Amino acid sequence: MLRNVKDPRVNQGMISITAVDTTSDLSHAKVYLSVYDLKSQSELVKGLKSASGHLRYELGRALKLRHTPELKFVLDESITRGATINTILSGLDITHEESDDE
Repeated sequence: MLRNVKDPRVNQGMISITAVDTTSDLSHAKVYLSVYDLKSQSELVKGLKSASGHLRYELGRALKLRHTPELKFVLDESITRGATINTILSGLDITHEESDDE
């Protein structure tokens, strides 16, 4: 559904939904997004907030829900942080010396 949003603020990179947390009564849903090649975080959030009504409507139609949860979008930066840590670790020059105890 995110691919069909025509707002250019939303279509500024490759968006992946990494997780969704809902309340027990399904009144609210927190949607975690990871964006590759993000140009403007504030513009993306504004675009998603603007499109949330349409996305909520489409979600309700697709899932045939009587009450569709209110959507809140949160940027998930864990993939980016993990890639950065992986780059740092792979760049380390660590040699393993054998000790006499082994």
